[in-house]
Amino acid sequence: MSQAGTTAESPPAAKLTLTTLTAMVVGSMVGAGVFSLPSRFAQETGVLGALVAWAVAGTGMLMLAFVFQNLAVRRPDLDAGVYAYAKAGFGEYLGFFSAFGYWASACVGNVTYWVLIMSTLGAVFPALGDGDTLLAAALSTLGLWAFFLLIRRGVKEAAAINRIVTVAKVVPILVFVVLALFCLDPKVFAANWGGAAYAGPLFDQVLGTMLATVFVFLGVEGASVYSRHAKRREDVGRATVLGFLSVFAVFASVTIVSYGILPMGETAELRQPSMAGVLEAAVGPWGEVFVSAGLIVSVLGAYLAWTLMAAEVLFVAAKDHDMPRFLSRATPADVPVSALLMSTLMSQAVLVVTLFSEDAFTFALNLTSALTLIPFLLAAAFALKLVTRPDPLAGGGRGTPREITVAAVATLYTAFLLYAAGLKFVLVSFIVYAPATLLFVKVRREQGRRLFSPGELVVCAVSVVGAVLGLLALASGWISL
Repeated sequence: MSQAGTTAESPPAAKLTLTTLTAMVVGSMVGAGVFSLPSRFAQETGVLGALVAWAVAGTGMLMLAFVFQNLAVRRPDLDAGVYAYAKAGFGEYLGFFSAFGYWASACVGNVTYWVLIMSTLGAVFPALGDGDTLLAAALSTLGLWAFFLLIRRGVKEAAAINRIVTVAKVVPILVFVVLALFCLDPKVFAANWGGAAYAGPLFDQVLGTMLATVFVFLGVEGASVYSRHAKRREDVGRATVLGFLSVFAVFASVTIVSYGILPMGETAELRQPSMAGVLEAAVGPWGEVFVSAGLIVSVLGAYLAWTLMAAEVLFVAAKDHDMPRFLSRATPADVPVSALLMSTLMSQAVLVVTLFSEDAFTFALNLTSALTLIPFLLAAAFALKLVTRPDPLAGGGRGTPREITVAAVATLYTAFLLYAAGLKFVLVSFIVYAPATLLFVKVRREQGRRLFSPGELVVCAVSVVGAVLGLLALASGWISL
């Protein structure tokens, strides 16, 4: 059967309920990031800075959640969320970049999960180190391909497993918050209020936490990415907001209660997962074991959800003729098998790169956040464009004052995040983005179309120049992995 024939005869999408879509959002957001929050925040700021950071991140991400909710209602014709919104708002090339960047961020993020699992086991088996040894990479590789085989059996089955795992992994985190709150020392908490001597001005402290907050909130768009599977279109927006509100309080609580257990200088030095070290200091060795077990369940569940979403983005982009045709193949069980294979191969490549990184987990975490920012910014900007000018596909009218405010705040917030990421990760992101143009060229050739319009040539030139500067910076040692 030809590729075109396979695409035309692909099976109908599996339909998911509000509960399952919400679990997809929660399952995507509650992963490796939450277990690293105590030390990540303690390295940058004290209690006051953490409260400000969560207020900024919570407000910004809530606006972004509302953006995805509004877009799901105003443009129900658009599937695969982040990618589709960028294409509709700013053309095929930027839409392609959004799809590729979001997909790449998911693949890099998946590597953080395996690094963190191996680092957790490294406390018992020293040969695994901090998750960055050759043995750790080999075991992670086995995990990558085991999940590939699981998901290949069927999206519906994998989504059901994710719903069960989501419940199982949230419970240990809630127990951590309760135990840490019970053991909280008011004197330690007060001493950590303004930050340690190594913390700079409050603005710099907050700025230093932004990529960490982006990472833990990745997945807020999960229901939007998987919108073609929703039984009811309005469930996409509801699941997005419900999922966000469910985990926001948990993330903030994990961070704040940790400041009452250890001086922030000690928390900053904890090995990952730092939540285990905090609970060990609070209740004894069994606390570390408890958190470590919860982490493994949590991370495996998040890995499942993110692998599903990564493959979904490539698959839908290929169905829309914005990715090469081979990525539109699906099995009778509704699994985008070619997209799933490419996602697994990308994660495998990044896993190899982490062997040469100074801090594999932090590097992968920050790169994941940076790669996601451009797709998020384009989605928010499209929402702003949609509500500030008539659009016949969205009912023809402008948005309400509330919708305009939400879209404007979300756009400003994502632009601020790019500034917070810093030049280093922007340049490294270009190194990832620029080669993707080869796939775009392949698509245009398959369609017998002109390769680039004048505007697209400008975008291509910017990405190539950014990639060259990034490679030169790496070669000269100005930036490092």
